[in-house]
Amino acid sequence: MDVAAPVRFGPSSQAWTAGAIASFVGFASSFAVVVKGLLAMGATQTQATSGLIAVGVAMGLCGVLLSFVRKIPVSIAWSTPGAALLASMAAPPGGYPEAVGAFMVAAVLIVLAGSVERIGRLVASIPGAIANAMLAGILLNLCFAPVRALGQMPLAAFAIIVTWAIVGRFKKLWAMPAALIVTVIVVAMTMTGPPPSAETLLPHLEFVIPQFSLSAAIGIGLPLFLVTMASQNIPGMAVLNANGFHPPMGPLLRMTGYFSLAANCFGGHAVNLAAITAALCANPEADPDPKRRYWAAVVSGMLYIVFGLCAGAATAFIAASPPILIEAVAGLALLGALGSSLMGAMQDAERREAALITFLLSASGLTFYGIGGAFWGLLGGGAMLALQKLKWAPLK
Repeated sequence: MDVAAPVRFGPSSQAWTAGAIASFVGFASSFAVVVKGLLAMGATQTQATSGLIAVGVAMGLCGVLLSFVRKIPVSIAWSTPGAALLASMAAPPGGYPEAVGAFMVAAVLIVLAGSVERIGRLVASIPGAIANAMLAGILLNLCFAPVRALGQMPLAAFAIIVTWAIVGRFKKLWAMPAALIVTVIVVAMTMTGPPPSAETLLPHLEFVIPQFSLSAAIGIGLPLFLVTMASQNIPGMAVLNANGFHPPMGPLLRMTGYFSLAANCFGGHAVNLAAITAALCANPEADPDPKRRYWAAVVSGMLYIVFGLCAGAATAFIAASPPILIEAVAGLALLGALGSSLMGAMQDAERREAALITFLLSASGLTFYGIGGAFWGLLGGGAMLALQKLKWAPLK
């Protein structure tokens, strides 16, 4: 008589490994981008720490909740392209409270995209060439930072870049964590000031009373929403579908929007479906049994909460580091996204001119009526596409 196999509960060793790698890589690879984006919006170091804690805990809780309830590996991340967008812009006139109001506008739009099917279809209908060109323009200036660092701190920058290149040659996933470790060593060896106090390392949330303005909503909130949808949520769904998981998109979007709103209250910018790290938790290496892979995303979410609570140490490290080195690390983290977005923007010959206009306007740093270049890039590229589709009657 056959004996039934025991029912397993809890993560397997493979799920523990996949979840731990996903959370470590996700946090270490891009927290510098998030902090730089929040500081560019006018946040103090305390507010930037609070914002990093808020998005870290929010994405961890959201990932655990969605994965455990739906029994599928729903990986959640903060919006790295969204943070790069913030880093490429000037702070709004109302400072950080006005930026937080714009973050809330983006979160509400994500909730609406998950609630009103027409809005979700409208975002999905934005031509890929235009969306990719806008993202490439946003990322371009930050991706120059490793080159600028070579001019200002050649030895330190060379060590970081070479580490990133060599490790990436053998294991691309570990290239950024390795570069970050070298950066920590360089900063520790060159630090001259007193070490950070224990108080600054403790978790501390700071409530931010938002301010709302039309210019910030259009110039920051709308591009943040579009970048998060186009470069994170839609690819994140594609990763799940490619691995055999087909959840409805609406409920997932709504939940990330609600958690984004909660993080916004404490200075965080946005959380969304993960794209790159999602594959670590959704593929067969996380668990041979597809029905048990959700445990990898649960583990990843729990560790994100832990990393989020340790964000004080991350922001203290950034505060003690030469700004150009942090920019260099952030730029290296975004090179892959820049390459992919440039390829996606330029491969369609019919839309190449429109994409080029979008790219140039987005990268220009143009601010008009208080609205940044990402919006004008989207508008300019869309206008060029519309112009190309016009049917001109022959002159009589």
